[in-house]
Amino acid sequence: MTAEEMVWDLSQLVEKEDEEWVLSQLKAAVREAGAFRDRYRGRITSFSAKDLLDFLVESDDLQLKYDGVFQYCFLTYSADMTKARAQRLFNAAQRTRMQIEKTVSFVDLELGKLLSEQPGLVDDPVLSEYRHYLEGIMRRTPHMLSEKEEQLIVIKDRNGIEAWQQLQGDWLSTRTFEIDVDGEVKTMPYGQIIGLYQSPDRDLRRRTNKVVYEGLGKDQIVWASAIRAVCSDHLEMCRLRKYSDPMEPSLIVNDVERATIDSLMKTIEKNVGLYREYLRLKAKAMGLDRLGNWDIVAPLPTPTEKKFSWSDSRNIIVSAYREFDGEVGEWIDQMYERRHIDGEVRNGKRSGAFCSTWMSGKSAYILQSFNGTMGDVFTQAHELGHAMHAHLGTRAQRPTNYQVGPCIAETGSIFGELLLAEKLLSQAGSEEERRAILASVLDEFGIAAFQVSARVWFEQSLYDAIEAGKYLDGETIAELWCRARDRIYGDAVEWLPEMKWEWTMKVHYYMANFRFYNYPYVYAQLFVYAMYRLYKEQGKEFVPRLKKILAAGSSRSPRELAAEIGFDITKEAFWQKGMDQFAEFIEMFRETL
Repeated sequence: MTAEEMVWDLSQLVEKEDEEWVLSQLKAAVREAGAFRDRYRGRITSFSAKDLLDFLVESDDLQLKYDGVFQYCFLTYSADMTKARAQRLFNAAQRTRMQIEKTVSFVDLELGKLLSEQPGLVDDPVLSEYRHYLEGIMRRTPHMLSEKEEQLIVIKDRNGIEAWQQLQGDWLSTRTFEIDVDGEVKTMPYGQIIGLYQSPDRDLRRRTNKVVYEGLGKDQIVWASAIRAVCSDHLEMCRLRKYSDPMEPSLIVNDVERATIDSLMKTIEKNVGLYREYLRLKAKAMGLDRLGNWDIVAPLPTPTEKKFSWSDSRNIIVSAYREFDGEVGEWIDQMYERRHIDGEVRNGKRSGAFCSTWMSGKSAYILQSFNGTMGDVFTQAHELGHAMHAHLGTRAQRPTNYQVGPCIAETGSIFGELLLAEKLLSQAGSEEERRAILASVLDEFGIAAFQVSARVWFEQSLYDAIEAGKYLDGETIAELWCRARDRIYGDAVEWLPEMKWEWTMKVHYYMANFRFYNYPYVYAQLFVYAMYRLYKEQGKEFVPRLKKILAAGSSRSPRELAAEIGFDITKEAFWQKGMDQFAEFIEMFRETL
């Protein structure tokens, strides 16, 4: 392995990497968007089915034409945010994208009016490829306002709830905390100190949680003011747009029905005992009577943590995907071969990990910082699952039909994690190693399915409190958070008193115009676990079914996609199938004790 293999090659995205050429392409994109607007603004409402098809195809072609240039700007910046050239390209791309969005803002309004007047167009065979996209427009249309009102709301949001959202992020990123580490008192920013949550030193984990949340609680007036403003604004906008309740906008965005989410959340509540059982087993594995909140996602104590080289990671991940399907395994290997993964650890690189779909190239690019831990290998397998999704979806769909919603977006990635876990378990040399692998899988599911469900209940309780006339100060919000949290954990976990301020740092509660962000994570976990169980039952017969779901992009709803593999996601029986797979992993964990 060479260092170059761990750094992605972005030159494939553009004809030239010369800065002036890239900037000239961004300017050309603005000009073409303006010409597109001049051709179609005011005409869409009189379109025939053939006119509408031509319009949608042209819109998709325009997006594909400049996709690589935008990707190049954004990924160059993610690779090193400290470089002046990267900053210039990123800022130029951001400005260009906002300008284009403003230029074409007429489209949804005119499409909505057209479909309101001619609803039969949705069923016209000429438009069959775009049917579900047009159904989504019709679902949003009753809640659209006039063009002038929509423009005023954009202005209001920019200086209102978006400012509160930015304040929450800026405030959190500038907090510092003092903590004793190995006899030395260190001052750490929030982004650094949270890394101690995974320390093998249990006392350090406990002290870290105490220091962080004690500090965040001192700023409760800031956090409460922000969350109160965002939630109150959302309720007012729901009334203005005539939504039935605060959750309805998210149901439309996520392309799901209320019956589905109701069944999902009921299944979670009925199975909290299963999660608590695992937490008690984990306490036993750690030699504890009961877990502290600082132990919930902590690694199990082991003599040494196994390290993986870049080539080790590549070999085991490609092998896991290849055993699922030979064709998929080849696609995954090509991501390494074509240098579409950036794993090098370096200053200036964006934190975290992501996979960015390259529509025009029918591929994807992945960024992560690879340190050789088991967690890094799981992260790589997860992001490559997104790449599998991109490979299939971009070949089967145009951009309009590849706007994959959060409920489906994690399908390939979580499935990839389970394929890796299966492979690692088959190679484990000891019960201790099997236990560590299973704990990683179970911890991930526990947070994504159960703790995140507490966040859904908590957010609903905020709106209920405002509607009931309660004032959301810091203590009131903390009480609501603890009540939702305890519905999940019961007495299985000991909580530091300072943890009542845990809600302060979750960005999801403050995101402007993106409410109920959390339940799609719960959906994704149980959806994939149910499919994985089906895979274990059907073997190779299941493979084309998963491929078909991933290739569908957003051309069909999650309910339709599930129906194609024989499931009704509005019924609790489907979601319980995912819980049954979780229970099987718990039993495997129990056997290692």
